[in-house]
Amino acid sequence: MTEFLDYAGAVALLAGALFCFAAALGLVRFPDVLTRMHAATKPSVFGLILLLTGVTLILRDPKVFTMLSLAVLMQVLTAPVSGHLISRSAHRSGQWDAEHAAVDELADDQPDEPGTST
Repeated sequence: MTEFLDYAGAVALLAGALFCFAAALGLVRFPDVLTRMHAATKPSVFGLILLLTGVTLILRDPKVFTMLSLAVLMQVLTAPVSGHLISRSAHRSGQWDAEHAAVDELADDQPDEPGTST
């Protein structure tokens, strides 16, 4: 059973590393702020969850499980908030690709001139 958990942990570590690599590649290669924000939040959080799951499966210590669970919880709680703030800031400053946007729900909240606050 311990050998199976070691292999499962190794697979989770490898998959997590690949997701984190894909997130880093997306940050470098994607063209605008909103797509980069997507790459910075979604695959990197899932990659971190996989990495920490792999470490937990390999070490099998309750203290490690508790600490890594807190790290996952904090990442899951803060990544959507930071992504929302980045996208809202990009929209307000005009640094997003408005031509290719299907829906612009923030346009009604936006002042007429960039840089002015409501």
